[in-house]
Amino acid sequence: MTLLNNINLPADLRQLTRAQLKPLADELRAFVLDSVSKTGGHLSSNLGTVELTIALHYVFNTPDDRIVWDVGHQTYPHKILTGRRERMHTLRQLNGISGFPKRDESEFDTFGTAHSSTSISAALGMAVAAKIKGESRHSVAVIGDGSMTAGMAFEALNNAGVMEDVNLLVILNDNDMSISPPVGALNRYLARLMSGKFYAAARNVGKTVLPPPMLEIAKRLEEHAKGMIMPATLFEEFGFNYIGPIDGHDLEALIPTLQNLKQLKGPQFLHVVTKKGQGYKLAEADPVLYHGPGKFNPAEGIQPAAAPKLTYTKVFGDWLCDMAAADQKLVGITPAMREGSGMVEFEQRYPTRYFDVGIAEQHAVTFAAGLACEKLKPVVAIYSTFLQRAYDQLIHDVALQNLDVTFALDRAGLVGADGATHAGNYDLAYLRCIPNMLIMTPSDENECRQMLTTGYRYPGPAAIRYPRGAGIGATVGKELDTIPLGTGVLRRQGRRIAIMAFGSMLAPALQAAETLNASVANMRFVKPLDLTLIRQLADSHDYLVSIEEGCKMGGAGSAIAEALADAGINKPLLILGLPDEFIDHGEAHQLLARCGLDAPGIVGTIKQHFQITPTTD
Repeated sequence: MTLLNNINLPADLRQLTRAQLKPLADELRAFVLDSVSKTGGHLSSNLGTVELTIALHYVFNTPDDRIVWDVGHQTYPHKILTGRRERMHTLRQLNGISGFPKRDESEFDTFGTAHSSTSISAALGMAVAAKIKGESRHSVAVIGDGSMTAGMAFEALNNAGVMEDVNLLVILNDNDMSISPPVGALNRYLARLMSGKFYAAARNVGKTVLPPPMLEIAKRLEEHAKGMIMPATLFEEFGFNYIGPIDGHDLEALIPTLQNLKQLKGPQFLHVVTKKGQGYKLAEADPVLYHGPGKFNPAEGIQPAAAPKLTYTKVFGDWLCDMAAADQKLVGITPAMREGSGMVEFEQRYPTRYFDVGIAEQHAVTFAAGLACEKLKPVVAIYSTFLQRAYDQLIHDVALQNLDVTFALDRAGLVGADGATHAGNYDLAYLRCIPNMLIMTPSDENECRQMLTTGYRYPGPAAIRYPRGAGIGATVGKELDTIPLGTGVLRRQGRRIAIMAFGSMLAPALQAAETLNASVANMRFVKPLDLTLIRQLADSHDYLVSIEEGCKMGGAGSAIAEALADAGINKPLLILGLPDEFIDHGEAHQLLARCGLDAPGIVGTIKQHFQITPTTD
């Protein structure tokens, strides 16, 4: 690592000769592979952006020139070249550096990103700000082809294209791969055009590289004849000067092109083609498997895990297939998270009822609403953090019309290494204020299956939120059983203290109750609450405690407080949940302990808050 060890900031990189950049790229790629194999993290995407990252920092005067990375899981080379090489061993660990760009981590991280399709909007804002302030600097947005399936990217292009005097460069990093295979008409269109012999002959750009899927958006109209030869028309009609496609691993093509674009005024669009997993054959062959691996030996590759515990995601995937077999009206929808949401088997078994709509959460929800209007039974599998992006559609298009849509919310609560951007901390608060919503929180794997069935058979919008990873090891039945609406169950009878636990917090609540001799109720439903059970607990106990793996403000505990107030019950209530702050990355158990949501934390907080010494009699 003779070259890389001397690169502490991009200014050092810019002192190298062009001839030194290729060996630097080799060193950087080897460092990324070695680093991620020891910490876990995103691999395929980062191996694919090595040369592009070097070229950007070599040509542009960062951090004065702004680079905004879309999604951000391809920024490890960027982090290594911007002063964080020596901290890469702490990646995604407690008190370590983030796996995504983060503004308070480095001045080179110009915009915090982890959700997709925001880069063009943010970079345009920076470019307009430079114009208003009279500053001569450039703004660059690096966006992947998967992220181009989102409407927000095109909203930004539409806005930027009429601003002829801003220094904005959009780089489409086309690697033929989002997390799930990219979908949609745009992908098909560009794939067809750009793989044709006529296109290859028409565009003399050096090496011939097959560009991305981006599938069929324009029809064969006479005025768009040029667009049937090359994708330039599509972006030029937005007002951009289109260049490309060029090989994103060829520094001798990248650097002169970027240098030329730097001299041009107005919106520029550069199309580069890269390969996920570049330089590591195993990742090139299976970029999905190597998208976000844990620790592994690079020489051996990722080895099959020995009998892993059943995850909530697998519980959902199995249930989805079983329910689809039982009901021909079931339709499964995912916004580009087929693997992450456990829908691979469903797609294979029921391809005509499976819909990946791309990175388009808003469309996913309203698409489901349209299906529900025609008496089909849509199930939207979506991460809790991504449903936030479709909040208006959830309210206006589904709940307001009381449509029968089931939402399976994966990654609810803290998610560990992905940190604050991916944590599903807010779903209980933002869902329970919506009329007509049914909201359930399973405490184990079997209860998750039962709640999925309950929500599916409920004639209105229903949400089942479950955590990332494995459950407690409960045996999962094969039946498609339901549970009575709005009913909790008493799981432990104690004295004086009653703990009302929601979802994943039942297990630590039961552990804490052994020390406190407390009663514990598995509340199961956030909406409707089991008001009868709450009144019974209030009548028979001196102190009440609610606990949830979600934000305290406006969450399930707040719902209990409202219910007690409405019933005229004046009883001490302690609400335990996630604090009013964004919680950084780390192991989930570490983060829960920091928030006082493990068993010792629960015991300590209850004793301190109520100033009591519980007895075990």
